[in-house]
Amino acid sequence: MRLLIAAVGKLKDGGEPELLARFKKRIDQSGRGIALGPLSIVELAESRAPEAAQRKADEAARLLASAERAEYRVILDEGGTTITSQAFADLLSKLRDDGVRDLSFLIGGPDGHGDAARQSADATLSLSRMTLPHGLARVVLAEQIYRALTIISGHPYHRN
Repeated sequence: MRLLIAAVGKLKDGGEPELLARFKKRIDQSGRGIALGPLSIVELAESRAPEAAQRKADEAARLLASAERAEYRVILDEGGTTITSQAFADLLSKLRDDGVRDLSFLIGGPDGHGDAARQSADATLSLSRMTLPHGLARVVLAEQIYRALTIISGHPYHRN
C-alpha cells in the first residue's frame, strides 16, 4: 500500500527536514517486506487569497488533486479522533489487508482544512489536542507511520 503525506506549507531549514527525511528512509526500507510504502511527500504552497475561506478552499482543492489516486484519505486536524500507536498500526494493517492500494494523509494550511477536504475524508485523526506547527506535524506523523510499521512487523522499536 503506497503512502502519501500531502501538506500545505514548505518546510524551512532546520531540524524538521532532516527528521522527515530520516523517517521517510526508514519507512521505505522497513515497509517493503510488509507491503507498506513507499512514502511520498508532497509540499504545497500556502494560498495567498485574502480571505480565510477562499484560502481553505484553494488549499483543499490542491490537497485533493495531489491525493487523487487515494482510495482512503485521512485528514489531520486537532479536532479529529486521537488514537494510540497500536490502534494506528491496526488501521494501517487493516487497510492493507482490505486491499487499499493508496493511502493519503492530508495536512491543511494555517487556516485548517476546507470543506472539500473534510467531505472527502474517510477518517479525521488528531496527533494531539494541541495545535502543532505544520512541519512538526509532518515529522510526528512520519514517526508514527514508522512506529506502526515496526509494530506490524514485530520490530522492538515500539515498547508497551
